[in-house]
Order: sequence, then C-alpha cells, then structure tokens
Amino acid sequence: MDGLRDILVWACLVGGGLFSVIGGIGLLRMPDFYTRTHAASLTDTMGATLILLGLAIHNGIDLVTVKLVIIFLFLFLTSPTAAHALVKAAYSKGLEAPDVQEATGAAEAIRNEALEAARRGEGT
Repeated sequence: MDGLRDILVWACLVGGGLFSVIGGIGLLRMPDFYTRTHAASLTDTMGATLILLGLAIHNGIDLVTVKLVIIFLFLFLTSPTAAHALVKAAYSKGLEAPDVQEATGAAEAIRNEALEAARRGEGT
C-alpha cells in the first residue's frame, strides 16, 4: 500500500512541477500580456494544486493536511480572480488585445515553416 501511495505522491509532485515549468516557459515565450497572464494562472492553479495534493497524500490525515487544504482553497479562489482583475484592468486602461486572425496567421506561418524544415530534414 505504501508503494502505491508513493507512486501517487510522485505522480502529483512531478505533474505539478511540469505544470509549473510549462507555465514559466509560457510566461517567457508568450507574445503579449494577455497570453502571459494565462500562462501564469496555469502555474498557480494546476501546478500548485498538484504539488499540494502530493504533499497532502504524503503526509496523511492530520493538522498539516488541513493547512494544505486551506492553502489550496485560498489559491483556488484568489488566483483566477487576480488574473481576471489584472486582465480587466489592463483592458480598461487601453492595452490592446491581440487580434485573433493575426495570431492565427502567425501560428500557421510558424507551423508551415516547421513542416518545411522537417521536409528538408533539418528537424525542429
């Protein structure tokens, strides 16, 4: 039984770490404020949630687990609210939202360039 619990704990911790790293990369690589905010909220919600779940499973049921649940509830309620408030404030102050058609065209151009490089054997 401890082996199964250890596997579950490691899966949650690794999954939470992966979501945090992916959110961090997205924060650096995304082109504008709005998409960067999405990446940051991904780190807060999924990454922190999985890490807290892994810690709670590892610890068992006691006072520390109750504190982890309280931290989870705080993050679950405040993180999306803060991201929404940031985006709404930026939009109300005139920060331009990305044009969806322009972003779609840029994504298609990047995809076509990668496909052409793969055909030439250059890899990605």
